[in-house]
Amino acid sequence: MNTKKIRGTGTAIVTPFTAHGEIDYEATRRLLDYQLASGVEMLVPLGSTGENPTVTNYERTKFFRFVIEYVNGRAVIVAGTGSNDTRSSVELTKEAYDLGADAALVVTPYYNKPTPNGLFEHFKAVADIGMPVVMYNVPGRTGLNMNAETTLRCAEIPNVVAIKEASADLAQCMEILNNAPHGFWLLSGEDNLTLPLMALGAAGVISVTANVVPNEFSRMVRFALEGRFEEAKAIHYELLDLMKIMFVESNPGPVKSALAMMGIIGENYRLPLVPMREESRKKVREVLLQLESVVVEEMEESR
Repeated sequence: MNTKKIRGTGTAIVTPFTAHGEIDYEATRRLLDYQLASGVEMLVPLGSTGENPTVTNYERTKFFRFVIEYVNGRAVIVAGTGSNDTRSSVELTKEAYDLGADAALVVTPYYNKPTPNGLFEHFKAVADIGMPVVMYNVPGRTGLNMNAETTLRCAEIPNVVAIKEASADLAQCMEILNNAPHGFWLLSGEDNLTLPLMALGAAGVISVTANVVPNEFSRMVRFALEGRFEEAKAIHYELLDLMKIMFVESNPGPVKSALAMMGIIGENYRLPLVPMREESRKKVREVLLQLESVVVEEMEESR
């Protein structure tokens, strides 16, 4: 694929479940319609926001196939195929490739905390399949930070095309941006740092908040890509409270709660995740009410 397509706004979509714990494909269709109407450039199924650790291999295959066939080329599909077992990541990535996904989002292995050499060999093994790979550095979930030196080394691996950086370390991000090889992109993994990172050269974002306001969030990103930073800044501050409240409890609790309030999905999770506390739900509701005109307009445009 043209790696220039790994730019703009990617929505890390939630995985809707029914009250009985099955994947809800009707709700998934509503969510995809909402996203596609907004013109987001990328959709990311079964990343962290998609509760991928509790999705079985059979369900993963079925969900990937459904999303890929339903989207039908209207957005780039970056499939979440990460694992802390390299063999599993290779198998999942090959399956996503065979199903027609455009790229794979591969998290740094969690729990076993590999060395820099281990990280390099992990990403090389996955990239050897021939599919574009977006690495994912999220120390808050994995217990491991992949530093800039290791990222830049991995960026030289054929088919490794980008990194989703969620370390919140601007100095680390700047080192990557300043030294990255041609054609390698940095995507923000922190919604509220998207605009600052794009001012420094980031190519876009893989976002949680874009589940809720895909049109407005992607407008901000497109303004930034066009160098229209005053217009982007206005949207950044308009959405800042929403970006922050999306992490008032563990992701995807707040975003699923917001989407349920909007009538797009049911607020259902798989253990060990549970519904948010009522205090947190009230805060999410308050922020949505502050943005009521934006949310209503986006939902009307998607119909």
